[in-house]
Amino acid sequence: MKVYINKPLCTGCQHCKDVCPVAVFELRDRGDVANVNVDGAPAEMEWKQVVEKDVYSKWKDVQDGHNHFAEKNDGTSGGISVGVNGEACILCQACLIQCEGECIHIIDDSGTEYKSIYS
Repeated sequence: MKVYINKPLCTGCQHCKDVCPVAVFELRDRGDVANVNVDGAPAEMEWKQVVEKDVYSKWKDVQDGHNHFAEKNDGTSGGISVGVNGEACILCQACLIQCEGECIHIIDDSGTEYKSIYS
């Protein structure tokens, strides 16, 4: 499996990390661009220190206990998600359902792509 994050869409909610049974995700500091862009995301989905405007508008004022768009992860939220262990993915799809920013992409061994949806 290949797992990567569309970084400009990531809110830092940490739901992906919290629900993943095989530790595919880590949240890293937004300012550490070199360590954020290591999961093989296409160039247009790499972190260039700019959050997608519509996602920011939707989540910036939501009071749900998460530090949306915080620079650093405090252990509960904040930072930006990175798919650091994609080969461990078992395609349970828990992350795809929980991702607030709809930023997760999984490509299975046959080339089928799965994208997160949040409702």
